[in-house]
Amino acid sequence: MAAALEELRKDLEEVKELLGKATRKRVRDVLTAEKSKLENEIKHKTKQEKGETLDNEKPAAVVAPISVGYTVKINNYGWDQSDKYVKIYITLNGVQQVPTENVQVHFTERSFEVLVKNLNGKNYSMTVNNLLKPISVEGSLRKIKTDTVLVLCKKKQEQKWDYLTQVEKECKEKEKSSFDNDTDPSEGLMNVLKKIYEDGDDEMKRTINKAWVESREKQAKGESEF
Repeated sequence: MAAALEELRKDLEEVKELLGKATRKRVRDVLTAEKSKLENEIKHKTKQEKGETLDNEKPAAVVAPISVGYTVKINNYGWDQSDKYVKIYITLNGVQQVPTENVQVHFTERSFEVLVKNLNGKNYSMTVNNLLKPISVEGSLRKIKTDTVLVLCKKKQEQKWDYLTQVEKECKEKEKSSFDNDTDPSEGLMNVLKKIYEDGDDEMKRTINKAWVESREKQAKGESEF
């Protein structure tokens, strides 16, 4: 038992050393949990060596569970499709390590909701409403792969989906209508530039502002831009 106890102490020292170097919160959470686990195991074995009774100790106290903090909304995902399924790919590092019952997906005919419980001390959720077309609740399922949750929505009709949701379709059609043939070309260009400016980062905004100022100066001097 003395040799086992010594090995635990060496493991604890190495975990402490790694914890001192770790900067990522997720990594620190895992190392902190492992540190607590080792400290409790050492305490447990030390008492056994001293012949102290452990009757009042509960087995659950040996392993310190990772406390679940808050719920993270999943915003990034990819999707694809086959003739029968719409496939949604959600990347979550280490998701294959949690119990399968912690990965839940609830389907309705036009939506699905994903909930992953206690992954590295956090919950993760995503809700997608107003799917473009109806799906079969009974035929839909989820699969857990390495670092990925795959949601398979069974199509009620085997036809191509141009968009995942009705909202995406309406947004794209609205954008397309702004480039209608009846629209003044210069007005359409200004709308495009305005959208790029609003969605762009600071560097993009500075570039557009500079180009705008130079264009106005040329116009004031009567110079052609071409």
